[in-house]
Amino acid sequence: MLYTYLGFFGFTLLVIFYTSFKLRKDKLDTSNGYFLAGKSLTAPIIAGSMILTNISTEHLIGMNGSSYKNGIIVIAWEVTSAIALVIAAIFIIPRFLKMKLTTIPEFLEKRFDSQIRSIVAFLLMSSFVVTLLPIVLYSGAINIESIFDFSTMFSISKEESLVYTVLIIGVIGSLYAIFGGLKAVAFSDTLNGIGLMLGGLLVPAIALYQIGKGNILDGVNTVYHFAPKKFDIIGSEDSVLPFSTLFTGLMINQIYFWGMNQTIIQRAFGAKNLVEAQKGLIYTGVFKLLMPLIIVLPGLIGFYYFQEQHYDKPDLIYPLLVKKVLPTYLYGFFAAVILGAVLSTFNSVLNSASTIFCMDIYKKTFNPNVSDKKLVYYGKISSLVLAVLSISVAPLVAYAPSGLYFLLQELNGIFFIPISSILVAGLFFKQINATGAKAGLFFGFVFYILTSFVLHLNIHFVHLWGIEFVLNFFIMFMVSKYYVSSKSNLVYEEELAQNQEKSWPAMNLAGSVLVILTVLIYIMLS
Repeated sequence: MLYTYLGFFGFTLLVIFYTSFKLRKDKLDTSNGYFLAGKSLTAPIIAGSMILTNISTEHLIGMNGSSYKNGIIVIAWEVTSAIALVIAAIFIIPRFLKMKLTTIPEFLEKRFDSQIRSIVAFLLMSSFVVTLLPIVLYSGAINIESIFDFSTMFSISKEESLVYTVLIIGVIGSLYAIFGGLKAVAFSDTLNGIGLMLGGLLVPAIALYQIGKGNILDGVNTVYHFAPKKFDIIGSEDSVLPFSTLFTGLMINQIYFWGMNQTIIQRAFGAKNLVEAQKGLIYTGVFKLLMPLIIVLPGLIGFYYFQEQHYDKPDLIYPLLVKKVLPTYLYGFFAAVILGAVLSTFNSVLNSASTIFCMDIYKKTFNPNVSDKKLVYYGKISSLVLAVLSISVAPLVAYAPSGLYFLLQELNGIFFIPISSILVAGLFFKQINATGAKAGLFFGFVFYILTSFVLHLNIHFVHLWGIEFVLNFFIMFMVSKYYVSSKSNLVYEEELAQNQEKSWPAMNLAGSVLVILTVLIYIMLS
């Protein structure tokens, strides 16, 4: 147990001291410094932060549990991200950086009008506080509790232990976001990212080494031949993620998440220049191609060890595998890696939520002339309030039946397809005006709620995303044609024309290589 605590506190303190050292000379009393890291982020920092913001315990536990039960087909969630990152780097990020954006809703005002900016800002804030942040805290608390078993250690119930663990994680994550801003989040993410790669790779590496009796490749061969159907990347139409979804709603989801989602793309907004932003996205794409080794392969190894005995509770597989193969002296380090993944997602979302509140709600609606110093102050206050709300909601998720947890995850689908459709429309279709965008946004919400929660249509939810996206565009085009908006796009077009930034010369080559590698993965595993 001593080694467990030494490993845990050793790595956690290393992250804290490293981040403090990197920020010792920074001025965080300006909105640019606090919300955009002073436009100083380089490609490795951007990539590390993007990966850690994306990867949390939901991936380590949920994705591995899903691959254990459904096979390697779930790899699509990861590897198709690389293609989306290439699209974002070439077509989306250059436009956003030319406009010198701080938030995504800010783009919607410049392209459409202030009403749609306020609506989307409110919706994003709501989704962060009600669903994403509490779920991150809840899943993280379960995993930290499973490693340290605080309930037994302190003679308290599991429920009490989860509440206290949620509180501790929430407080630590809040300190990064509140006092350090985006730069503290990004630098801590980078070190935690190195820890995640090392710790995450150790689990399958040790397991395959043991299975192969000293030879990892023999271990891979043994696991594959034990259940070759689990390695079928194409699958069937009734599988958990049919191959056909790659051509309907899956890529829409990926492009939105990696190119238009505030919590992810804020790192690119904080880049030194367009070249560093594009490199950062491509580096992230490389990591996403490697990530299945950490969040898919262990689940397949888990099937070799446990067969179907945990099919009713697949989320148990990753913790069981960790306890089976990882030496006890590495428990503490691995727990610190888990904590780092949780903190990264929590403090990143918290920072993005406070940015949206300050720039898109407070400054826009209540005090347009607010000083930079005051804006940073309100950013810290809003982060604190949002953290308290999220910490308060998280135990409710923990006490709720498992069905509610998945319901909360499904609720996120209400937001991203309507929002992504109006963002794509704003970026690439001049014919669509503010009236059409509002109609598409409203229709998207109503359509998804009706089909998913009222009518319960027997259509795979990812296909439903694709159908909704197409219908949203039909509505937007029709309304824009018959209801002319008074909003002009002159300001938007002038900004794009005036602010020219040089792209990375190797962008097209690097993007092509990443897309080819993604296709090769499917060819090799089909």
